[in-house]
Amino acid sequence: MEIIIAVAIGVLTGSGLWLLLRPRTFQVIIGLALISYATNLFIFGMGRLRSNAPPILEPGGSSDLATLADPLPQALVLTAIVISFAMTALFLVVLLASRGLTGTDHVDGRETDL
Repeated sequence: MEIIIAVAIGVLTGSGLWLLLRPRTFQVIIGLALISYATNLFIFGMGRLRSNAPPILEPGGSSDLATLADPLPQALVLTAIVISFAMTALFLVVLLASRGLTGTDHVDGRETDL
């Protein structure tokens, strides 16, 4: 399971970085979203990947912390999802305003002749 999460983080990060280097603003926004997804997976993976483990201590239960899930990474990921959604919405509004003012969606505002 850990190798699948590690490969997914690597693929998302690599794809996001490749899209960040593209000349069009929409591709840059999608690249930022992919990097935020990779960061969320990384934070979630740091909280130990356990299934069917309770996140809190129960009265009279075992006090072995290795059998419990860590709720802090889950809370951080939920917060990061909300922040990345708001950031993506803001960037899309800026993209539309920039395209309306300049007439192009290139990062530097100029079309290159190929």
